[in-house]
Amino acid sequence: MTETVFHAPGHDHDRCTADALAHAETLCEARAQRLTPLRRQVLEVLLESHKPLGAYEIIDRAAVTGSRPAPITIYRALDFLRDNGLVHRIESRNAFIACVNNHASGDLVVFLICDHCGQVGEAPSAVVADELKSAARAAGFTPKTTVIEIGGVCANCRDANP
Repeated sequence: MTETVFHAPGHDHDRCTADALAHAETLCEARAQRLTPLRRQVLEVLLESHKPLGAYEIIDRAAVTGSRPAPITIYRALDFLRDNGLVHRIESRNAFIACVNNHASGDLVVFLICDHCGQVGEAPSAVVADELKSAARAAGFTPKTTVIEIGGVCANCRDANP
């Protein structure tokens, strides 16, 4: 990751959505994976909001454009998207968010979660990742999940409420 991503009010949402979908299509094609219509729909639903959504919120939003998908199909689509680094799970919220950074699978992800508006930013984490990997190796530990979540107040909310 190169920069922290918090979307400012009025940002070019159509552009970030189009870029993320193009990245997903390219990634799936390169990996000989299928971005099925349902997987794409789940990703699009997550891209519509820069806030984490639970599986049932995704189902409700997906049902607006057609029939109501079954929970198991949404969870399978989310598993596929997570396995391919296209969405992240925000453990503290039991929710998912589209990944808007093109980072390698297995990279440490630091989420900055705004307690006021619910937006989530991804912060650069190379130094933190190196320190944690060293500590894990020293302990003889092999991490499986490499996510850190930090709650606080984003700049947009801080500036709106000085």
